[in-house]
Amino acid sequence: MTPTAVPANNAGSTEQSDFLKSLVRTVPDFPKPGILFYDITTVLKDRKGFAALIDGLASHYINEDVDMVLGIEARGFIFGPALAYRLNAGFAPVRKPKKLPAEVIKVSYDLEYGSDSLEIHKDAVAPGQKVLIVDDLLATGGTMEATIKLVKQLGGEIAGLGFAVELDFLKGRARFPEYDVFSLLHYAE
Repeated sequence: MTPTAVPANNAGSTEQSDFLKSLVRTVPDFPKPGILFYDITTVLKDRKGFAALIDGLASHYINEDVDMVLGIEARGFIFGPALAYRLNAGFAPVRKPKKLPAEVIKVSYDLEYGSDSLEIHKDAVAPGQKVLIVDDLLATGGTMEATIKLVKQLGGEIAGLGFAVELDFLKGRARFPEYDVFSLLHYAE
């Protein structure tokens, strides 16, 4: 059965945003002192919250003819496949090193506290495919920037960058002026 198109309903509305924000748990001093962590697991465990998250993201991208949805480890794995299903697209994971079984390409990137790297299967994206990259949170944008490099190495075209939560005060969006960046929830601080 082919998934049906997602109606625009309340996607991105203040009502939807308020509802989803009411489900987000904030955890002070995680993963280190001074950080306020926005935990979406409480959204995911709520059936209406999870549906609103998927519907909100899907309604933004439903007319983009997305071929592949890439989910970034780890929370992008949770809603990426559901979103791919709603968009009638394939799904592929972007993982930390040595987690994928077949031949991969790899990119390293810098973090505030060091460096890390991500990998994707060499056959995950075909040249010319339109790719939507999703993750739970847009902070500084380093992880997303690394994932974009992987997609470009494989010859894919970026259809958009989707997030459940965006921390506006970290200005991660500014790294991606050439892409459609869409976030359901915005936090000013």
